[in-house]
Amino acid sequence: MSRVLVGVKRVIDYAVKIRVKPDHSGVVTDGVKHSMNPFCEIAVEEAVKLKEKKFIKEVVAVSCGPAQVTETIRTALAMGCDRGIHVEVSGKDYEAMGPLQISKIFAALAKKEEASLVILGKQAIDDDCNQTGQMTAALLDWPQGTFASEVTIDGEKVKVVREIDGGLETIKISMPAVLTADLRLNTPRYATLPNIMKAKKKKIANMKPADLGVDMVSRVEVLKVDEPPTRLAGVKVETVDDLVAKLKANGTI
Repeated sequence: MSRVLVGVKRVIDYAVKIRVKPDHSGVVTDGVKHSMNPFCEIAVEEAVKLKEKKFIKEVVAVSCGPAQVTETIRTALAMGCDRGIHVEVSGKDYEAMGPLQISKIFAALAKKEEASLVILGKQAIDDDCNQTGQMTAALLDWPQGTFASEVTIDGEKVKVVREIDGGLETIKISMPAVLTADLRLNTPRYATLPNIMKAKKKKIANMKPADLGVDMVSRVEVLKVDEPPTRLAGVKVETVDDLVAKLKANGTI
């Protein structure tokens, strides 16, 4: 086992209050703080830990988007990734880019880089799609271990403990494979100042989707983006009878 590709997505920071554009075409991103998707941070940490345990030799951080995503790649490099790949996507292609387009890029890169594992966050906090890992595995025809809360390498097999609705499920899959990181997989490390300085010297390759033979045409059209409806104030009642009367008056029962 020699190489892992890990996805790092640039998203609006989790602490920022999201604002919808006046024309309802999307959310405001100009002048807004961005950071690495928290689930991607977990994916990076797991890949770096596998390298520290000598299971792999190289961790490659990959991000798709405009020039600003190189900052996110640099953060991944400061956390311990060896090099980065920036797949440049901008303008209308970037605005329309979804899980299918990203999956095609990762599938092409996995073949090009001869990766043994692709590790992604289970979802991004901006669109919450939870689709990229599954689609990437399907395009590659590789086994997948999604919602991973524990990963153990055993020769050419990967044991994955998955978070499911009923509790935990343990599976064993063959490599090469695609994994997606759940919240409890690990606690990402902070990038120290010395590592941040070292990251500036690490290489980031730049390419375009066309270089990988990927078609970026989206089949999905966003018609309108709205704020969630304002929650109405609650009403206190003194007794159960009052509650039942209120529910009947509202037509709930």
